[in-house]
Amino acid sequence: MIPVVTPDEMGRIDATSPDPVDVLIARAGAAVARAAVALMGGTYGRRVVVVVGKGNNGADGRAAADQLRQRGVRVVVVDAADAPARLPASDLVIDAAYGTGFHGSYDAPDPGGAPVLAVDIPSGVDGTTGTASETSVRADATVTFAALKPGLLLGEGPGRAGDVEVVEIGLDVGPARCHVVEDVDISTWLPDRARETNKWERAVSVVAGSGGMLGAAMLASHGASRAGAGMVRLYSPGSPPDVFPPSEVVARALGGGSWWNEVLGDDRAHSVVVGPGLGRAGATAGEVRELVSRAATPVVVDADGLFALGGPDDAAALLGARSAPTVLTPHEGEFARLTGADAGADRLASVRAAAQRFGATVLLKGSTTVVADPDGRVLLTTSGGPFLATAGTGDVLSGVIGAFLAAGLAPLEAAAAGAHVHGR
Repeated sequence: MIPVVTPDEMGRIDATSPDPVDVLIARAGAAVARAAVALMGGTYGRRVVVVVGKGNNGADGRAAADQLRQRGVRVVVVDAADAPARLPASDLVIDAAYGTGFHGSYDAPDPGGAPVLAVDIPSGVDGTTGTASETSVRADATVTFAALKPGLLLGEGPGRAGDVEVVEIGLDVGPARCHVVEDVDISTWLPDRARETNKWERAVSVVAGSGGMLGAAMLASHGASRAGAGMVRLYSPGSPPDVFPPSEVVARALGGGSWWNEVLGDDRAHSVVVGPGLGRAGATAGEVRELVSRAATPVVVDADGLFALGGPDDAAALLGARSAPTVLTPHEGEFARLTGADAGADRLASVRAAAQRFGATVLLKGSTTVVADPDGRVLLTTSGGPFLATAGTGDVLSGVIGAFLAAGLAPLEAAAAGAHVHGR
């Protein structure tokens, strides 16, 4: 996992470093100089403009300029406060004007067609939220130090940072409470299946589908199967879902009236997924609440299941009484209804607060998906993209998470692994 720290957290890490500030700046400058040479493809005849501001970010830029001069590069250093509207012609512009603590707007000078290498974060991008004005720096690459910053992953940040390289300069980011998930983490978390195993050891119950929305039930069920569930039982209120293609999913119709106990009567299931395509009828919502409150296994609540939980106070009371883990998987609109407020720019803080309030793992979908546990730990996944803006992809995700819970993963890891694999 790649650590992620906020600007405030990085400030505290800097302050407690045993190495002097000038040593850290020299290391940072050397890393920026190496990245600059790689971007230019060498040093012979190259020209670099370095835009520097006050503070450590500008100091890093000056250190990089010194390193490049020693390697034969012609370097011009421009003070950010006095920069012209268009920078001198060059082979590369190094943006060291403002760092992760900058707030407000920044009118970046025109690089004149040269590629831009940002130091720590593109100037004008908020290090916590990724918000940025239209005139902020748009870099081709960014060198950031010790850990990623939220602003490189959220909002405008990814689109303005270009290719991001995390460079070690001797700072201890071990206590970080937020990380980006990588492929290797999934293979580490997911347990191997024993040689003498059986289909019921990773069984998942899926409660999904209603008239006109049986596709959601199919997608969630098949998502669980593809993610390793040994047995998937689909329960759909009303008529049985006969529209399924040939599949190993066992589909059962739930009769009218009370049906939550029929689902929970299958005590061989290791997790339950509830919500995709269920509809929002009052009777259905009541059954969902009974199911979620009484289930002794981990539960993934998605889509119409989230609607059934009600407003913030009702959801908190119901979920707080659960003895088994709960994973909530809202998109932006569902998050706002569930919590009573939009996620806002500081998505990490908002999802952390929701997880603590509900005593549940909360996964807020997005181009960078944020997953938080009630204890404040956060995992981020960046494997998704605009191709997931398609009806039904969220149903698949809920099934994948259900399968990973049935495999024994803790809820935070199951949700983050599900989002990562889903995107991949």
